[in-house]
Amino acid sequence: MFTDKDLQQIADHGLTPEAVELQIENFRRGFPYLGIVRAASPGDGVVLVSDEEADKAIARYEASKEQIQVVKFVPASGAATRMFKELFSFVGEGKRTPGIDRLINEIEKFAFWPELKAVLPAEYDDTQLVSAIIKEGLNYGAKPKGLVTFHAYPEGARKAVEEHLAEGAAYATAGGVARIHFTVSPEHIEGFKSLLTEKVPFYEARYGIRYEISFSVQKPSTDTIAVNPDNTPFRQDDGSLLFRPAGHGALIENLNDIDADVVFIKNIDNVTTDARRADTTRYKKILAGLLLQLQERSFEYLKALAVGGAELEPIAAFIEQELCVKLPEQYDAALLQAILNRPIRLCGMVRNEGEPGGGPFWVKNEDGTESLQIAESSQIAPEDMPLMKSATHFNPVDLVCGVKNSKGEKFDLRGYTDPATGFISEKSAGGRDLRAQELPGLWNGAMAKWNTIFVDVPITTFSPVKVVQDLLREQHQ
Repeated sequence: MFTDKDLQQIADHGLTPEAVELQIENFRRGFPYLGIVRAASPGDGVVLVSDEEADKAIARYEASKEQIQVVKFVPASGAATRMFKELFSFVGEGKRTPGIDRLINEIEKFAFWPELKAVLPAEYDDTQLVSAIIKEGLNYGAKPKGLVTFHAYPEGARKAVEEHLAEGAAYATAGGVARIHFTVSPEHIEGFKSLLTEKVPFYEARYGIRYEISFSVQKPSTDTIAVNPDNTPFRQDDGSLLFRPAGHGALIENLNDIDADVVFIKNIDNVTTDARRADTTRYKKILAGLLLQLQERSFEYLKALAVGGAELEPIAAFIEQELCVKLPEQYDAALLQAILNRPIRLCGMVRNEGEPGGGPFWVKNEDGTESLQIAESSQIAPEDMPLMKSATHFNPVDLVCGVKNSKGEKFDLRGYTDPATGFISEKSAGGRDLRAQELPGLWNGAMAKWNTIFVDVPITTFSPVKVVQDLLREQHQ
């Protein structure tokens, strides 16, 4: 199937022919649907935290964070193409929509208006205005969301990446240092570094802390081969194979390289203003405090099991009631030990108000247990879709992760993924149709074998910017 030139190209990506053949087999076979049991709900997989419990969790995190390593991990790869898709259609095809009308009519409400105004000619029409946002001018159509101006302040506007500096100061600072890691595309890394070199001193002075900023790019070894509609390898005009980035699930490799005890994960576009950040800060600390408590008890039970002779019933009760893993009728110490000895994540879940996003579900596992998973609609069989519609909550990508074991050693996170939860999509290149393959999503299949706890968080902690008009919402004004 592969020529000598192909084999060299595969090796250059850090892949093996066997791995690529397995990817092609995935195209042929497809990925199975998740074994959904039911949607998680309050009291059945979604934890409701009382004010007293919340205050105790915050106190626990505040007391512990000076003795542990804390990192804020922000996926920030890729251009903001989807954010400006409607604008490209207007400029390129003259397709005028209500969204375009709103953009033009309320243009002065956008935080980037002063920058835009400075690059516009004295006289301009609607097309020139919109074009200056995405093309020559601000060039936002070719920039990542992190470098788009989101919010206006008296002292000057902030780009999305700057709001993560402000957030990091609020909840991810330990020992006077806020450690923030951004995953970025290679072509954008210099843009991020340039902006942060300029801005970090301002925020360090403002918050009286020091930042340790680090970056990583998606590894070529996580790319996947593209195929033709008949599942044969897609070849470019020069005869070479086409490899594509395999979605945010590839970032489990980047997360695996982070040396920390507690890792906060949040998307680059889910930020709000200083005036509205209180709930975000509070609930991040609550999630972290709850995680530390569950981790501590898990480690105690692991030590008891290692010594031998421990009563299994209290440990089983903890696993079922606190770690949200339903055990089979027959279990032994080995199964309990295996469940306790896993990475752990607490995921904020927002009440379903019609926003897009995966939801929290109970799923059946091969070992006879049931556990919690974040599932996207593409992972759910058509006959199970009514379960998705019955979900009371959805996933805003608000995670706090514990990635070390009871001995303080890093888990190898690559061993806790479910390779069978990938995704196949229809794309095109050079005007030709192709099929592309994404790895299991970072908070879906890439974390499928973690211990997962869902916690109800308020909608005020969720303010994503999926399209540019979202910046007109009150959370961004």
